Amino acid sequence: MNKKRLLPLLALVGLWSALPAFGVSKEIVQLQTQVQALQDQMARMQQSFDERMGVMKNLIEQTTDNMNKVTGAVNNLQKTLSQQNSDIGGKVDQVSTQVQALHDSLDETRARLNKLSTQLDQFAQQQQNLPSQTPGVQPGVGALQAPPPDVLYNNGLRDYNAGKYDIATQEFSDYLKFYPNTDLAGNAQFYQGEIAYRQGNFQGAIQAYDAVLQQYPGGNKAAAAQLKKGYALIELGQREAGVRELNSLIARYPRSVEATQARERLRQVSTKKTSPSHRTTAQ
Repeated sequence: MNKKRLLPLLALVGLWSALPAFGVSKEIVQLQTQVQALQDQMARMQQSFDERMGVMKNLIEQTTDNMNKVTGAVNNLQKTLSQQNSDIGGKVDQVSTQVQALHDSLDETRARLNKLSTQLDQFAQQQQNLPSQTPGVQPGVGALQAPPPDVLYNNGLRDYNAGKYDIATQEFSDYLKFYPNTDLAGNAQFYQGEIAYRQGNFQGAIQAYDAVLQQYPGGNKAAAAQLKKGYALIELGQREAGVRELNSLIARYPRSVEATQARERLRQVSTKKTSPSHRTTAQ
């Protein structure tokens, strides 16, 4: 009930309460009871809202702290890789996997933070409309036709890390089908390529990586997709095309972790190419 309408009603109740006891009718008593019930209901709703607001603020603070920690860890890893550029060898792929995991964690944390901020705004709007809302009404219930995007993406990533590639492929495909324009859509497309690459389907992997580069060129997986595309081309025996792709990656992202990996792979390819001639000269 609107507060402006409630105040005159309370004044009326006070006026009637001033009359002699024999003038108080049963209707007035009922009216006083209803007014008290409304006041109690509004107090309970306000208390519930305040509690939920406090929980949401705590969640946002915790999520922000986690995001700052993850960002610091990523920066430290990148500095370490730059300093150890001359002695990376076979450890580059392992470190790159860790960096990718940290980037994914950062993306998920940002997505959760955005979701929490949206919910906080919704609660604030509910507080403004609190007196005019009808209890029990929950707009939007049943409107979803697919799992929430964060649930679907996290399920795919979990099954990918567990080696359940068939299930992960389906989950990432569903994510791209229902949520093609989210911040994590490029990640889902990239992991489609990773699954194909791990299964030895290098041609399918190249197609998935090309989709990342063409549809999500500004995403955080663009450099990784170009790197793995170069790897896949080399695995298919298309050495010159693979070398061009890796050199292009270095030119576009010269200070990235992926550029360091590309330089190491080019060094390995160059060594393999020159080894036969050296053996021939020695004979």
